[in-house]
Amino acid sequence: MYRLLIADDHPLFRDAISRTLSLSVADAPAPPYELLQAASLAETLSLIDAHADSLDLLLLDLDLPDSHGLEGLMRLRQEADWLPVAILSAHEARETVLEALALGAVGYLSKSSSAEVLREALARMLAGEVYVPARLMRAAPRPALASQAASSSASVSASAPVPSPAPQLAPSLSEAEFAQRWQTLTTKQRGVLERMVLGESNKMIAWQLGVAETTVKSHVSAILHKLGVASRVQAILLASHALPAMSGASARPAAPQRATPRRGAHE
Repeated sequence: MYRLLIADDHPLFRDAISRTLSLSVADAPAPPYELLQAASLAETLSLIDAHADSLDLLLLDLDLPDSHGLEGLMRLRQEADWLPVAILSAHEARETVLEALALGAVGYLSKSSSAEVLREALARMLAGEVYVPARLMRAAPRPALASQAASSSASVSASAPVPSPAPQLAPSLSEAEFAQRWQTLTTKQRGVLERMVLGESNKMIAWQLGVAETTVKSHVSAILHKLGVASRVQAILLASHALPAMSGASARPAAPQRATPRRGAHE
C-alpha cells in the first residue's frame, strides 16, 4: 500500500480526494492508498518528519495559508528533496506547469481532474514517470507563479539559500543551437518529441503513431542523447521554450491522428 500526503487548506477537497482514493477499482480488490492530510506548509513539513520512512508521494496545492505560488515547492525541495512532489492546483497556466517541473515536481494535476485521471496520474507517478495532462501543455501561455515565489523567496529560509534547481533544468541553448540539434532528429523522433511536449505518455504516443511502445522508448532515448539532456523533463522543458519560436510546420505538432500499423513493419 502506498502512503500519500495531500497538502490543501480546504477540508472538503481533501476529504473528497480521500474518498475517491479509498474506493476500490476493478483491478484492485482493496484500496491501494493510505492518505495523510495537511492544511498548511508547516503541517506538511511536520508530517513529513513524522513519516519520513513511509511516505511515497506528496500532492501539493499552490495556495496554502503560509505558502504562495511555487514557494512551497521550493521549500520542500530544500528540506525534503527525497520526497516526490506533485502539484494539485486550480492554476492551469502552461508556464506554471513548466516552472513546477523545472523545480523538480514529478507531475501536475488540475483540481478539475476526474477520479479516473487522478488514479492514472498517481499510478504513473508512483511508477517513476512524470505526469502532465496534455490539455495543460496545449494551453496558451499565461503569467506563471514563479514571480510570486521569487518575490517571497526571503521567507522560504532566512538562514539557508534555496537550492538551485539546475539538475532539473534543461541546458541553456540559443535558438540557433536548438535548431541545429533539432535537425539531427529523424522525422519520427521529431514527432515523438512534439507529442512529449503535449504531455503524452509513451503509451499514448505509441497509439497515436501506430507503433510499439518499445519503439517509442527507443526514440525517446535517442532524442535525449541528440539534444544533450539527461531526462524526459529536460527535453520537454527545452523543446517547450524553443519550438514555438521556430518557424515552419515542422515545429508545430499536427492534430492527433491514429496511424494504421503495418503488419511486420519496424520503426
